[in-house]
Amino acid sequence: MNWISDWALPKIKGLFGGPREVPDNLWHKCPACEQMIFHRDLERNLFVCANCGHHMRLSAQARIKATLDEGWSRIELPKVPADPLRFRDQRRYSDRLKDAQTKNAMDDAVVVAQGAIEGRRAVVAAFEFAFMGGSMGAGVGEALVTAAKLAVLQDAPLIVFTASGGARMQEGAISLMQMPRTVIATRMVKEAGLPFIVVLCDPTTGGVTASFAMLGDIQIAEPGAMIGFAGARVIEQTVREKLPEGFQRAEYLLEHGILDMVVKRHEMRATLARLISLLREKLPPEPTEVPEPVPALPAPEPVAEAKPA
Repeated sequence: MNWISDWALPKIKGLFGGPREVPDNLWHKCPACEQMIFHRDLERNLFVCANCGHHMRLSAQARIKATLDEGWSRIELPKVPADPLRFRDQRRYSDRLKDAQTKNAMDDAVVVAQGAIEGRRAVVAAFEFAFMGGSMGAGVGEALVTAAKLAVLQDAPLIVFTASGGARMQEGAISLMQMPRTVIATRMVKEAGLPFIVVLCDPTTGGVTASFAMLGDIQIAEPGAMIGFAGARVIEQTVREKLPEGFQRAEYLLEHGILDMVVKRHEMRATLARLISLLREKLPPEPTEVPEPVPALPAPEPVAEAKPA
């Protein structure tokens, strides 16, 4: 009989309440430098690696919270048919949708909120990539149309943070119809004379890139974000050429004139506030200078006529 294992250890475990369960998500590994980061430090740093500066994916709720001033409110979005085609592959689409809604506490892949950015009123729509890859279906299209209408109603700029894998295949042609719908939504904002700003986050691909995401008055991206329509492997197989280094990354697109700027996450809020000020605040009219009157020239003296000799 081993008295240490049979008697002493149970007594010690009883004194300290037994083994404690440790959560699995206390530490995160940076996908770029593989540095282990404590979850609270990562949240405080807006999911940016303090070691190498890699920008990890940020949830839609956290992104809106980091962008808008305190007191912002979330907009309730119209309901859409849950499974219009009764689609099924390995699982029912309705079951996949319910799982995503429960996991993310969202009805669909976009959150719309109204508030202010450093005191400047704005409407913000943010994609949630964890919700079925941020795919664009009828719910996403309805969310963006609602955001555009709200921006026009409130006379406020519309800012959209994109993070999507493209169209939602489970909704077929209904998903493809959201591409022209979102384009029309952007036209509503522009025709009202309001700024439409797009922030492209990692990743932004497929039908989202091919529709409203490239129509912003100002095109911004986060560092290292992958932006494109098709994947790099598909493009290489199509053109049968080796793509350049960093192809479809934010820095490459900025260098080739597709983006206006690449902004770090910690600087995004101040940058958006500055852009809204530049695009919305009218400059005072320049004072019109009244020209000084030109003094009149003196009348010429009469010339005496010469008398004949």
